[in-house]
Amino acid sequence: MRVDLHTHSTASDGTDTPAELVRAAAAAGLDVVALTDHDTTRGHAEAIAALPEGLTLVTGAELSCRIDGIGMHMLAYLFDPDEPELLRERELVRDDRVPRAQGMVGKIRELGVDLTWERVAAIAGDGSVGRPHIAEALVELGVVASVSDAFTPEWLADGGRAYVDKHELDPFTAIRLVKAAGGVTVFAHPGAAKRGRTVPEAVIAELAAYGLDGIETDHMDHDGPTRDRLRALAADLDLLTTGSSDYHGTRKTCRLGDHTTDPEIYGEITRRATGAFPVPGAGGRRP
Repeated sequence: MRVDLHTHSTASDGTDTPAELVRAAAAAGLDVVALTDHDTTRGHAEAIAALPEGLTLVTGAELSCRIDGIGMHMLAYLFDPDEPELLRERELVRDDRVPRAQGMVGKIRELGVDLTWERVAAIAGDGSVGRPHIAEALVELGVVASVSDAFTPEWLADGGRAYVDKHELDPFTAIRLVKAAGGVTVFAHPGAAKRGRTVPEAVIAELAAYGLDGIETDHMDHDGPTRDRLRALAADLDLLTTGSSDYHGTRKTCRLGDHTTDPEIYGEITRRATGAFPVPGAGGRRP
């Protein structure tokens, strides 16, 4: 069984529609894929409608969090999307995305780059606008060579010259809300140092004591020593360990299934969840 628990569609900052993503996941030989767009569940219905036979969909979202000035992402799986308090927080984050992105465009223009909000909005389309869309616009202008190269202190990294804060959840609050909605929480790419400051292990231990279910260990932004360190930390804290592609379509170089989650750990995630259940494919349809 091949399980990829972290992907993005055009509902946030991926380049595949939800329907295209599940078809690509099946073509890549996956048995299970999680759709975890940033702070939204808007792509789930389309993904379910197009779900090919033989592929199971795990519904989820990647929640924007911040603690002690450090940005972090919390993967939330199989929660009730209509739970009022969690829904309200997701909407607050989503509604702050446009003014935040406009502020970053303004800063970039002040740095001498002829970037327009209209172009960023066109790249985002119907998705939740975010830094990857701005990064793609910078690639188009030849300012940086790749989307990843825009996520540096020079440009869009946390605290970078063009960075602008947005509404983000305290991770302890995120854990509480996801648990209340029947979901499971996994700290996404906790060792991705090239993205900026990372959360100290002492704080991860506090999150584990509060109810964090797991950490994402196998990820494109983790080198071998980082993965080994995170596995040891997870063992010490009795946390689940996951692996995933963090697929964004053509916006990143990673491919579906580049990293996967142990089927037994996937089974434990589904056992812990009560807010929603994995959806088995029934053949799907083209929207």
